[in-house]
Amino acid sequence: MVEKITLKILRSIPSKGVKPTVEKYSVPVFKGMTVLDSLLYVKGHLDHSVSFRYSCRMGNCGSCSMVVNGSPRLTCQTQISELGTKEVEVRPLENFPVIRDLVSDYDEFYDKHREVKPYLIRRDKTEEEHPTSEYLQSREELDKYIQFALCIKCGQCFHACPITSTDIRYLGPQALSQAYRYLTDSRDQDNHERIEAVNTRNGCWGCHLAESCSEACPKGVDPSLGIQLLRRMVLGSGHKKRQKG
Repeated sequence: MVEKITLKILRSIPSKGVKPTVEKYSVPVFKGMTVLDSLLYVKGHLDHSVSFRYSCRMGNCGSCSMVVNGSPRLTCQTQISELGTKEVEVRPLENFPVIRDLVSDYDEFYDKHREVKPYLIRRDKTEEEHPTSEYLQSREELDKYIQFALCIKCGQCFHACPITSTDIRYLGPQALSQAYRYLTDSRDQDNHERIEAVNTRNGCWGCHLAESCSEACPKGVDPSLGIQLLRRMVLGSGHKKRQKG
């Protein structure tokens, strides 16, 4: 007899007034099957209208982040056998507007990421746009920020953060930890504009140290640590705290 699970999917289409409802599907399970595989089975064999995102299927793109049995996970890396249950419930990440079913709107998330200037900034703008050589870096310089460069922008820290749930202006753990990542990069020459962007009560000073972001991160980035190191850097810079974000 083929082993089966009941896959429960929270479905909705807010733009059309379709309120959230849980639909159940009986899905056969094979060895090594992931939650994403089960969603693809439903899409291909049971209900073509079910909507969700995925891309690399290797845990590198973050597209398939969802809430599985109450916890944020990369569904392409979460095996059914690991969950130890015959019922698997899948919901979209919280703190993101829902477009349809399990597909969330990441526009605000990416806007906040862009606000901290997540790229190398050089004083010589001509050189920045048209580099003439590599920007060399020692292993020790790389080690200072490499942990935070592992971020795949999956949004799980944003989902887990209690501050993003209550303050829409808060930049969030992903953006703030990435601000620290670039400020610490020896190749970066911006020590003013990026600090100005995070030195507010809606920036690094808005964090309440819940550390739920670090617990949720599937890549071990530890955004909470990045925010605390960012605060230390801001204080050491001599910039005065801005009151408005």
